Amino acid sequence: MPYRATERTEARREATRERIVRAAHDLIARGGYREAQVAAVAAGAGVATGSVYRHFPSKAELFAEVFRQASQREVDATRAAADAAGGTASRRLAAAVDTFARRALRGRRLAWALLAEPVDPAVEVERLAFRRAYAAGFAEVLREGVDAGELAPQNVELTAAALVGALGEALVGPLSPVADDVDADALVADLVTFCLRSVTEEAH
Repeated sequence: MPYRATERTEARREATRERIVRAAHDLIARGGYREAQVAAVAAGAGVATGSVYRHFPSKAELFAEVFRQASQREVDATRAAADAAGGTASRRLAAAVDTFARRALRGRRLAWALLAEPVDPAVEVERLAFRRAYAAGFAEVLREGVDAGELAPQNVELTAAALVGALGEALVGPLSPVADDVDADALVADLVTFCLRSVTEEAH
């Protein structure tokens, strides 16, 4: 009779998998992808090295999963901030940009890994999806602003993609592991101002 995983064994397998992902996440947040060697991940998860490979055939696949989960949390937080801000499109966009930048600056090492650290092609695929998800959130806010007459007519998908690119590029320097500390409040304020000027009618 073929073996079938019971609910209990499946739950144990999923719990082990999540411990591995969390351990890798913590190591990456502390020291980047280089810090997350498989042996260190296994030790952090409390499993044997072979167990890591049973769940993730390669380190690249493990990193891709860590990236996927971490980036989704950031996207969700940014969208939640925009929704909570309410009001005009400009107000919602400002809240989203503020949240994006502040969360990055609070978790600099993880943000550097998400935005700029050289990665395996499998992780780069997730990075592109991450950028598209951010752009989709910005585009939604911009589209509603245009439809309501709050913002000038524009190609909202292009504008949103440009905003994501500009934010990422502007934060690369401050997030770098070798960068000096920055005035986070001033930097965030400047980024919000730049983004709002980029989408308002007066800027065209």
